[in-house]
Amino acid sequence: MGQGVLADPLPTTDPHLPAVQRTQAERARVAAVTAPAMDFSAPEAFEANPGGSGTVADTGDNKVFTLPPANLPFDSKLDFELGNALFAKLWVSAPSSTKASDGLGPLYNARSCQRCHVNDGRGHPPEHAEDERTSMFLRLSVPAGDAPLSALETYLAHLDGAQATERTRPVPGYGWQLQDLSLAGFTPEGRMEIAYEEIPVTLSGGETISMRKPLYSISNPGYGALPDDVQISPRVANQMIGLGLLEAIPAEDILALADPEDADGDGISGRPNLVWSRRYEQVMLGRFGWKAGEPTVEEQSASAFHGDIGISSPLFPQPSGDCTAEQVDCLNARNGANDARGDEIDQTGMDLVTFYARNLAVPARRDVDDPEVLRGKALFHDTGCASCHTPKHVTARLEGAENAPQSFQLIWPYTDLLLHDMGEGLADNRPEHRATGREWRTAPLWGIGLTARVSGHTTYLHDGRARNLLEAVLWHGGEAQNARDAVTEMPPEDRAALIRFLESL
Repeated sequence: MGQGVLADPLPTTDPHLPAVQRTQAERARVAAVTAPAMDFSAPEAFEANPGGSGTVADTGDNKVFTLPPANLPFDSKLDFELGNALFAKLWVSAPSSTKASDGLGPLYNARSCQRCHVNDGRGHPPEHAEDERTSMFLRLSVPAGDAPLSALETYLAHLDGAQATERTRPVPGYGWQLQDLSLAGFTPEGRMEIAYEEIPVTLSGGETISMRKPLYSISNPGYGALPDDVQISPRVANQMIGLGLLEAIPAEDILALADPEDADGDGISGRPNLVWSRRYEQVMLGRFGWKAGEPTVEEQSASAFHGDIGISSPLFPQPSGDCTAEQVDCLNARNGANDARGDEIDQTGMDLVTFYARNLAVPARRDVDDPEVLRGKALFHDTGCASCHTPKHVTARLEGAENAPQSFQLIWPYTDLLLHDMGEGLADNRPEHRATGREWRTAPLWGIGLTARVSGHTTYLHDGRARNLLEAVLWHGGEAQNARDAVTEMPPEDRAALIRFLESL
């Protein structure tokens, strides 16, 4: 690794963005418009348009997350539709007469992107023992031990010293995630099993609710006993809206929100995840995934093709997907690479899928001027929720007409994109790059009130354990413990107003 990589301890540049440097006047405007709200008697200017000028009207149906932004140039709409077709395409095994669609597996979790992100919404845990696990899977790893340091691990060791996060490696015989499906003639890696323990929680006003604590195990392991030190992290599919806008927030703005030593003494000490970019061959700010493990929409998409479907791409050229050295039959299986495409999805295809994922629009807010919603917004700020769920940002000014939907937009995603210690209750005890086993990226809240309509359920958090928004709040711990406790102690009518505000997002 060249010395240039270590010259700046935090990556403040955005090599993926064709950004124009902000003027001093623009910086002042951005600071003014993103300042925390002080008046909760009426909505803030442009609050009803969380996706900026690309915000789309609420269609009232379950397809509201599938739309292009209102400001997408006409010349780009065909690329959006082609990307949508690739996102929804069912992949098949090789060899196939349909050369553009073969290469599935041999081990996989789903046959298409759409199978996990139904209606471009969030996934859910299985509802009963026989329910399919399509929109949820288990990440796997083991401690790295004395394995040689990678370029990223060298960087993090230099940056964090003795406090560097524990390093990991793929599980021998299983890789980085559990693939529970396989082509004919191959053995699936195993089956995710979930058992729930009900935990009663008493709230002010005499109300008691029950929260479910999940316990995970793997049945029918297909490639030998799993090691005793295996690290398991359940993940449901994230909703897809607004990804390009999150990608366009300047890294320096996100890093400015970090307070790893809690210098201001508010108990909140968010810090960035730092990841290795395959595209740019350098350390970048992590933005996407439950632990901010990927830096760009393209790399998040290519990683999903590789791990979830077993499809190779220029960034992940292994046609056998996540198969390990111990899975010899998997490595030697027929694949769809090395035809006219080169990889099983070529760069043209990846560019179209990335364009689609980058340009899924954010729907307009609802009930922004409702008195109960405004009171709930005030409570959201008063309890400290906005300390991590930062309401608003301004994206970078970008060159190129194709980037117009993401360029210099005031957006309201309610996230700082930083890692926070969420306490033992939500800990998965599996590190990911700089993220520890107790840290998670602040989840964006825009669109959360449309989950029931879009996805057909109301389960939340990284593993869907929360069956409603109140349960999701009550699972917060660690840095969010004080905010969580404030919610339990609120008068019932204040809790109802807080939830009403969340449902309006």
